[in-house]
Amino acid sequence: MIKSILVGIDGSEHARTALRYATWLARRLDATVTGLHVVDIVSIEGSFFHDISGSLGFEPYLDFTSKMREALQERGAALLDEFRGFCTEAGVRCDTALQIGIVPSEICERARETDLVVIGHRGVNQRFSTGLLGGTAESVTRQCPKPVLVTPLEFAEIRSPVLAYDGSQRASAAMQVAAEVCSQLSLPLSVLTVCREIEQGDKILDQARRYLSSYSIETRPYAITGHAYESIPAEIRAKHYDLVFMGSHGHGRIIELVLGSTTEYVLRNAPCPVFLNR
Repeated sequence: MIKSILVGIDGSEHARTALRYATWLARRLDATVTGLHVVDIVSIEGSFFHDISGSLGFEPYLDFTSKMREALQERGAALLDEFRGFCTEAGVRCDTALQIGIVPSEICERARETDLVVIGHRGVNQRFSTGLLGGTAESVTRQCPKPVLVTPLEFAEIRSPVLAYDGSQRASAAMQVAAEVCSQLSLPLSVLTVCREIEQGDKILDQARRYLSSYSIETRPYAITGHAYESIPAEIRAKHYDLVFMGSHGHGRIIELVLGSTTEYVLRNAPCPVFLNR
């Protein structure tokens, strides 16, 4: 059951959308939202500023970094004030946290105290990111000990969720969370299995049908043939799904490094929020 939600706040448009999703869920789940802003220590003590210290001397460098830290903390406090105002207007209980450190690490550490982390697909440094997924979002989805909801740039109310299910242990854990969330939100749940042969998919879906039969939700299980990493994003677009539940990173680490995983491909290409369960 989701009763506490952590959302990353950095002033970017992606973070604002993440906040909208967090408060939308919190209202319907009677949850508390904590806004976390991390003053990125890399931006204060990174190589660029160490290069400056070589030109200015050590004492001016310390003074410069001190002022830089104060300015970034003030900006963070202002962003959290905006966050509190947004939550109050939305009628949602909220809390705030301001940390200094490495952004993904601080988010993952704070996540130990919450049920769900909501983070934008990209952050305030998106112009400097490579690929289709921001560096912070990618790190958090790999390291976070709790479920993570990665949100796109545009907000849309959740009406038609889908579970990507392959019968694995991680997919089964995601199915449990999906069933609980959809039950609380009074939403139907489509269950998609991608396989080489439909007969194989039907066997996998039988497992899902048996498990979901104990929940008071409408389920729509079906199988298609193809490659999961291509078929899942395509099916999301074709059926206009607005939320996808998945188990996180199903392959071994070496395979992921060489080939990437279905999870990562969906994260990079899905047009809707992706709910990753550990």
